[in-house]
Amino acid sequence: MSFLSYVLRRFARDEKGSLVVEAVMVLPALIWAYAGLFAYWDVYRSINTVQKASYTISDLISRSQTSVNDAYLGGMRTAMNTMLAGDQAGDIRVTSYRWSGPRDRYEVIFSRSPNNAMAPLNNSNLASLSDRLPTMSDGDSAVLVETRIPYTPPVAFGLTPAVLEQFIVTRPRFLPKLCHTSFSC
Repeated sequence: MSFLSYVLRRFARDEKGSLVVEAVMVLPALIWAYAGLFAYWDVYRSINTVQKASYTISDLISRSQTSVNDAYLGGMRTAMNTMLAGDQAGDIRVTSYRWSGPRDRYEVIFSRSPNNAMAPLNNSNLASLSDRLPTMSDGDSAVLVETRIPYTPPVAFGLTPAVLEQFIVTRPRFLPKLCHTSFSC
């Protein structure tokens, strides 16, 4: 019996090979943590890229000096998707609207989405968004640019595919209101 206790004590005090055992135990956790950090970093990178591309498109549209048409809006969608290089292609909807003081409501001047990817807004749809729109003086107009880009995470890690959306309101810079060639303004 004493021999058995001696062997067990010697085995408990022996530290040979402990580095290998610790590495085998810790390495999977390190790999899992690294992959998780990569996945969450990619989400933030994608959100940031979508936001920058959306604000750039909104700024370009607000600087328009003439009425826009469907080809122009299609070009804006192409430009946005080019800025998203590598990410999935997205859709945009451009809505020009004004505030009517006498009617006490926002009124749509035009609402278009290239290839009708997003349904156009009308006055009642716009009214449901009024809590997200800025307060305006009678007759003032603005341009609402909405973008939708699908996102699929590179590694699951609790993340599911989602749609990254942006909602951007900008005043026209050089015109009193942005018009579309197919709509009376």
